[in-house]
Amino acid sequence: MNTNQFELKMVKTIVRITCLTIMKILIIIILFVVATAQFFISRSTQQTEQLSYIVIKKYDKFEIRKYAPALFSSVKLNKKGYKESASEGFRILAGYIFGANETNEKIAMTSPVMMELGDSSKMLFMVPKNYNLKNLPNPNNNKIVFEKQEEKIIAAISFDGWANDEKIEKYTSILKDELVKEKLNFIDKFTFLGYNPPYEVMNRRNEIVVELIDYKY
Repeated sequence: MNTNQFELKMVKTIVRITCLTIMKILIIIILFVVATAQFFISRSTQQTEQLSYIVIKKYDKFEIRKYAPALFSSVKLNKKGYKESASEGFRILAGYIFGANETNEKIAMTSPVMMELGDSSKMLFMVPKNYNLKNLPNPNNNKIVFEKQEEKIIAAISFDGWANDEKIEKYTSILKDELVKEKLNFIDKFTFLGYNPPYEVMNRRNEIVVELIDYKY
């Protein structure tokens, strides 16, 4: 190998090492930016007003909670299942709180987003506690109605990741089996609760809940 060939080989090696180093630095920067963004998104989610409850009893796979009374905006959807209904329901209710109402008022997002699933579906957003039926602006979309839910006892089972119909069916079945095993009576109407925005990838929280009948504690 002559001197020119050796120098050319050295240059190519240096360029390759430099490119790899730059790529590694860029990957580290991207990962740092994503992790930082997720941290602030997670903090924002934690600071979002949530539906109030206290835990009464914990079992291995589920827990019993008492929920306080709350007011909800809701929309019924003539579709079956989470995949078919979620986007449309969210679009309608989010439109209302983002200003599609008689006063163009923006209303704070709350958590969790609730979906009653069955032959048809219903999505619900909890109304922030500083509102009531007297000071809530009327929606532009007449499909949206407000409903008051009284104090109730529910059973809840949790799962992580992104929700889909298969996971919802799986954990609904698990919760049913556990309630039957513990001889706990329930209303056969299950609800999905989602706590995170779709762009939050870490610490995702989902639940299936059902109201119990004549629970004594």
